[in-house]
Amino acid sequence: MDKKIDLHMHSVVSDDGQYSSEELVRMVKEAGIGVMAIADHNSVRGVKAAIDEGKKAGVHVIPAIEIDCTYQKINLHVAGYGIDIEDPVFAKIEENVYRQEIACSKEKLRLTNALGFHLCEADLNALSDNGVWTGEMFAEVLLNKEEYRDAELLLPYRQGGSRADNPYVNFYWDYYAQGKPCYTEIIYPDLKETIEMIHNAKGKAVLAHPGNNLKGQFEIFDQMVPLGLDGVEAFSSYHAPEVNAYFYHKAKALDLLITCGSDFHGKTKPAIHLGDCGQADPDEILAGLKKYGLY
Repeated sequence: MDKKIDLHMHSVVSDDGQYSSEELVRMVKEAGIGVMAIADHNSVRGVKAAIDEGKKAGVHVIPAIEIDCTYQKINLHVAGYGIDIEDPVFAKIEENVYRQEIACSKEKLRLTNALGFHLCEADLNALSDNGVWTGEMFAEVLLNKEEYRDAELLLPYRQGGSRADNPYVNFYWDYYAQGKPCYTEIIYPDLKETIEMIHNAKGKAVLAHPGNNLKGQFEIFDQMVPLGLDGVEAFSSYHAPEVNAYFYHKAKALDLLITCGSDFHGKTKPAIHLGDCGQADPDEILAGLKKYGLY
């Protein structure tokens, strides 16, 4: 078995993903990754295809999902691993989020144009196959329109700019994330409810990329664990080495499952590659997966 492990990536089932489940499995194999999980946003529709392709390719695919939720008004992502993908709760989660995203997309368009642009629905529908327009899509449209070539607001995201490493998702974080000018609120389940849904579906609940979502308020993690978290994605492509180390040692102290993930999406995050999981030790990660019945 290939030794590397990557437990967090997205397929086209996520509105901001680029590749199909089957393509991801083949790419993972080429990258020398032997254990993987596709954790799409609020959906498990791509999991079965990945598992089937994994059997052909000799890659162990763990069924997974990444669920948006909240804790004390902080938007979080919790990954569920080893879940029963046939549990009807996941279809309900996807439908609830999709319905809200459709409504929010129109508001995003209004707020984006309030920044001084003049986009229309057709611009976004050219990139979306389901009517949902993400912040990354707005970035892609704007950065590829010739009339906005010299727009000052977009300069940081162009080649050589301070936010040019992952321009689309950086634009999303700067303008559409919680607290930003084009943010539109979606009502997500709270953390405790999300953990219970994952447990009821026979899965393990893992807080994804906490260094990204907690924004320095790492002490809040200690309040979350008693709600039933099984683990933490200590090693993430988003984390600086010291953040990886903080959550690794915290997980060890609390006897939690330690996971690692690149959060690979493709074109929306071009600087992130499959297997970009920090300083994770594959042998230690695999031992943890076995302990929790995920391998």
